Amino acid sequence: MNQGYAAGGHILSLNFVNRLNSSLERILPEQRLFLRSDDATRFVRLRPLTQLVGIGGATAMFGWMLVASSILVIDTISSGSDRDRVLRAQGAFEERLNELSAERDARAAEAIAAQKRFTVALDQVSEMQSKLLASEERRRELETGLNVVQSTLRDAINERDDAQRIVAEAEATETGAPRVESADELSVTLDVLTEELRSAAAARADAIEQAETARSTVADLEVEREEIIARNDEILSQLESAVTVSVKPLDEVFRSVGMNPDDILSTIRSGFSGQGGPLTPLSQSTRGDAALSKGETKANQIIVTLDQMNTYRIAIEKLPLAMPVKSAFRYTSGFGRRWGRMHEGIDMAGPVGTPIYATGDGVVIFAGRQSGYGNLIKIQHELGVETRFGHLSRIRVKKGQRVSQGELIGDMGNTGRSTGSHLHYEVRMKGRAVDPMTFIKAASNVF
Repeated sequence: MNQGYAAGGHILSLNFVNRLNSSLERILPEQRLFLRSDDATRFVRLRPLTQLVGIGGATAMFGWMLVASSILVIDTISSGSDRDRVLRAQGAFEERLNELSAERDARAAEAIAAQKRFTVALDQVSEMQSKLLASEERRRELETGLNVVQSTLRDAINERDDAQRIVAEAEATETGAPRVESADELSVTLDVLTEELRSAAAARADAIEQAETARSTVADLEVEREEIIARNDEILSQLESAVTVSVKPLDEVFRSVGMNPDDILSTIRSGFSGQGGPLTPLSQSTRGDAALSKGETKANQIIVTLDQMNTYRIAIEKLPLAMPVKSAFRYTSGFGRRWGRMHEGIDMAGPVGTPIYATGDGVVIFAGRQSGYGNLIKIQHELGVETRFGHLSRIRVKKGQRVSQGELIGDMGNTGRSTGSHLHYEVRMKGRAVDPMTFIKAASNVF
């Protein structure tokens, strides 16, 4: 019975195929393919259903080839645009650093020039104050002398009056030459005293005039000094604002890669902390203490900010911010969870032999084969940062070798646990893996 059911089903299938061929006959008529040999001729029947299956397969193959070609073209265009964007970001980063350096030098030169002008004005004010003090001392001496002369004159006038009274009394009782001689001597004495008084009065008037002139000059110098201080303060304020704005992007670079800027500054300063030079005597000045202290405080703050910006620049030069691949490539895997496990780097696919470059200055601490990574290079940078380059086809550096940013260190390959030619790039901070894209994008995002 089962055989009967099977036969019946086969017959139904044949009937369905025959009906389908009959329906397709109008569109795809039956074709015969003749095969001739030396002693026989054979032919193969291509029924409509067979032709339909062949045409469908050819169409599917052509569509698959078209889609694959489109994907390859899109990947090529995407990788080219990413490389151009990275190159533009690097150029903008370097250009911005140069602009910041030039602006810092210009502002520092302006601050130094303003400080020199300020010092010259203070010296002039000090000199005029010294002259004013000398003229005041001279005036006091003249006033003292004038008082003595006036006192002497009063005594002389009193003596003259007494003498005249004595002479008048003597004339009433006596006559003779001695009285005339006493009157003449008294007259000469009075003339001398009168001349001295006149000279003292003239000297006093000159001293008063000189003192007034000195006061006027000092007032003018005080006004000029205040203007110089105001201009100097304005220049220092502009310079302080400029350097503060310039430091902010550098601060954001380190925060964007997960580093504490304060720790970075301390580390850099500990490596650049040399001091020295001959000692000079301490000097003190009482001229314009309030204004001078304010200007010095602002200038010192600017110097501190400039030092911070310079320290940031030194630190940035030590970070691995460059691209490890400069040729055309395609990102095939990012940082994070992948296939249920942690992928601690990024993958950049390209042809075997593509040059691989160091992303920052450092020392090669490993150059050899390691399970999973294949041919691997580890570079130790400053500030506790390490970079790893895996699956290389060739290693061009040795352990202990110092490399610079942009130096050729190896070739892309397919060694280790790999499904195709690519670079596995890792960045580690104090042994902990971080996303390398934060370093690659830091410069372009901030600048």
